[in-house]
Formats: sequence, structure tokens, C-alpha cells
Amino acid sequence: MQIAIINGPNLNLLGKREPGIYGNESFEDYFQDLQKQFPAVQFSYFQSNVEGELINHLHEVGFSADGILLNAGGYTHTSVAIRDAIAAIKTPVIEIHISNVYAREEFRHTSLIAPKCVGSICGLGMKGYRLGVEYFIQ
Repeated sequence: MQIAIINGPNLNLLGKREPGIYGNESFEDYFQDLQKQFPAVQFSYFQSNVEGELINHLHEVGFSADGILLNAGGYTHTSVAIRDAIAAIKTPVIEIHISNVYAREEFRHTSLIAPKCVGSICGLGMKGYRLGVEYFIQ
């Protein structure tokens, strides 16, 4: 089982950025724990603040991975291009958000990518990634 985790803009600052919303743990530390929890899963991890790099990476893993967990960050609400990239690949994608986007600003209530994903997980903190992994391995 190969699962790709792709994080978008500003998620490189997890553990430092708005800890009241995103917590105190870096994604790198969480990723190590995730790998220990699921030793049979081969994970890859990619993060970029650049929309085109996220699209290129979706194209790269979107025909070989068994599943993709995508936290597109702010691009969730603005990027038709990322939506089109998800539609163009064969690997199923789960949309992940650490915070509950529906409890935040109104502009965050619309996801352009959700209709092209098999599901969405939001508001459960970093645990959302683990739940996405569990979906793919079942």
C-alpha cells in the first residue's frame, strides 16, 4: 500500500503557526508517528507553497499511489487548477483540513476540490491524516 501525503501552503509552519488553531506539533514529527502506526504502508510526503509544484506532484503520484491525502491549504478555496489535476489522475484523493473550515471565515466554507475527492476530513486536527490512512487500508 502506497499513500502519498501532499500538504499545501503554510503547512510547513505547523507547530509554529497559529498554535491555537493548528497545534504545537510539526508535521515532520507527526509524520514519523504516522509511519510507526502503519508500518505496512509505504508513505511519501511532499509540501509546497507553490500551486504549480502541488499540481506537478499530483501528476507524479496520481497514477502509481494507492491513495492521496491532500491538504491544499488556502488553495482549497481558490484553485480550479488543483481541482482539475485531481480530476485528471486515477488515484483517489481525500481532502484533509486540520482546522474546522466551517467554523472559520465564510470564504473557507467553499471547497473547489471536494467534488473531485472521494471524501473530506476537517476539524479533527492531525488525526484527520490517520483517519484518511485507515480509509485507504480498509
